[in-house]
Amino acid sequence: MSSFLLKSAKIIDSESPFHLQTKDILIEEGTITQIEDKIDYEGRCVDLPNLHVSNGFFDSSVSFGEPGFEERETLANGVKTARHSGFTSFLLNPKLNPITDSHSAVKFLQQQIDTQLIDIIPLGALTKGFDGKHLAELYDMQMGGAVGFYDFKLPVADSNLFKIALQYVKSFDGLIFSYPQDKSIAANAQVNEDEFTTYIGLKGMPNLAEELQIARDLYILDYTGGRLHIPNVSTQGAVKLIEIAKAKGSNVSCSVAIAHLYFSSEKLEGFDSKYKVLPPLRTLKDQEALLQAVKDGIIDMVTCDHEPMDVEHKDLEFENASYGSIGLESSFSVLNKLFGVEKAAELLSKTKRTFKLSTSKIEVGARADLSLFEPHSEYIFNLQHIYSKSKNSMFLGETLKGKVYGSIYNDSIYEK
Repeated sequence: MSSFLLKSAKIIDSESPFHLQTKDILIEEGTITQIEDKIDYEGRCVDLPNLHVSNGFFDSSVSFGEPGFEERETLANGVKTARHSGFTSFLLNPKLNPITDSHSAVKFLQQQIDTQLIDIIPLGALTKGFDGKHLAELYDMQMGGAVGFYDFKLPVADSNLFKIALQYVKSFDGLIFSYPQDKSIAANAQVNEDEFTTYIGLKGMPNLAEELQIARDLYILDYTGGRLHIPNVSTQGAVKLIEIAKAKGSNVSCSVAIAHLYFSSEKLEGFDSKYKVLPPLRTLKDQEALLQAVKDGIIDMVTCDHEPMDVEHKDLEFENASYGSIGLESSFSVLNKLFGVEKAAELLSKTKRTFKLSTSKIEVGARADLSLFEPHSEYIFNLQHIYSKSKNSMFLGETLKGKVYGSIYNDSIYEK
């Protein structure tokens, strides 16, 4: 077991008695044993410029490639990428080969992960093989460690199946994810429907496709009860629908992808496929509404929506390119630029509670679960900042603010 001292670290944790104070933090055998103004220690010292620490970063939507798509990302390199980017836990999407739709698939993933290095929690598929017709082994998967059920970025088209799923999981307090897109409205469109995308000649997907699906889901949730999570909301109307549902007492949570807080559809002018994501980038008006909803707490969490994609599927003409962007490496810097360090740290570390996962605060006796960063420097995000096997980042070339030094989890430390 290793021990080390963090020197002159400013603590960013609103629930800690040391919030906004600069302290030495001693970690011994995976536990915080001292927090003092100055600690004399002869062992390993971590002394970094303008060091800040928060609770370990968490994300609700991360995709890797293993098993089945190792050319995109492996578990081992994915863990390295996450830890270097400040993340110590996240939910792993079930879009793998085979799809994570059974108890044995959940247990297989857990057996591949060193739980001393990181806390990866699998999501199970909602339907068998994402077929949209037959419910997967929901109870068995939850007993195996899955915390929710999600046909990754595929809507639940069958309203009766969705109703039955919500009713069924109530018996064991399960959580249903429902991707907000009505495919009959969205059709084959690949970008947002607005004046700008019409001008540049791309077939548009209207906001209605998202909002109609959310309205249906919330109506059924009112009928059944249960717990619902809506990932990747992207429109002003979606925010309003969720705000009304929450005011009525519905047990609904939602997330927004960081890309939709930072970019709008005007980025598509150059037809660069790195900006091709699902849901599509929306208008400036939608972007502003999403930012305000995060500030107001209507949107519960942000996600980097990390989705590695190999060059053969991404570096193509816009129409033929696959959706997706990586996001772990840029998450803190983008959120720090948008919201400042305190809000960024909160968004990246406090949303575990939605999934009934344990959280900690920075205090003596707590398990070491920390992210290390400095919030003030500006830099241009480029390939040297990417640890992922795939390099399909929307943020390449963007001027961002603040850098992650690494993370501490149990008795392991990852430093850049």
